[in-house]
Amino acid sequence: MATEKVKILLAEDDENLGSLLREYLNAKDYETQLLPDGEQALETFKKEDFDLCIIDIMMPKMDGFTLAREVRKINSSIPFIFLTAKSMQDDVLEGFSIGADDYITKPFSMEELLYRIKAILRRASPDEESEKNRDQYDIGRYKFDANKQILTIDGKSRKLTTKEAELLKLLCNNKNQMLDRNYALRTIWEDDSYFNARSMDVYITKLRKYLKEDPSIQILNVHGKGYKLIA
Repeated sequence: MATEKVKILLAEDDENLGSLLREYLNAKDYETQLLPDGEQALETFKKEDFDLCIIDIMMPKMDGFTLAREVRKINSSIPFIFLTAKSMQDDVLEGFSIGADDYITKPFSMEELLYRIKAILRRASPDEESEKNRDQYDIGRYKFDANKQILTIDGKSRKLTTKEAELLKLLCNNKNQMLDRNYALRTIWEDDSYFNARSMDVYITKLRKYLKEDPSIQILNVHGKGYKLIA
């Protein structure tokens, strides 16, 4: 049986960018509906079912923040990404306070947007197998019990702190793929401040030390973006 396509609502008033995004996402097998302003986007959302929203912040008739709040009243769990032309922190913080899953600052690459969409959909709808085994992980020769916070190799066990275990679990859930740095900070530390970012670097160093008995395992830095657990 054919898999039903993921349906995306794209609210973007820049006609050229909107058309480009719609064509690109449709080519990547997402069913994408483009709306040129917040009011039309909201009316369409009320009538149809969507799996994800991509919302430009600066739009005529109804701005992206207002649209997102109205969407949340209708569907409290639908994931959404904000597009912003400004990298101002106030915009970002307001977006997250509404419940945004991510934001991306213009100009951006299509590949980056696609990566963020895939990451959000993976988190929103984990497959049955990963859901069933979500607390048990094999990392090379190591066994990791995320629930008990225990890392084991060759019969030797180490009890991890809560933050160590949470960070290792995020890395495991994204094994051999990039774990977005800001997503990890917001998930575990609840904000992506400079202080918390430095704190996370310390925890990454600790995890590397704990995993060093299996030389096939690496935690790589993806410069300016995040980390990748190679196993």
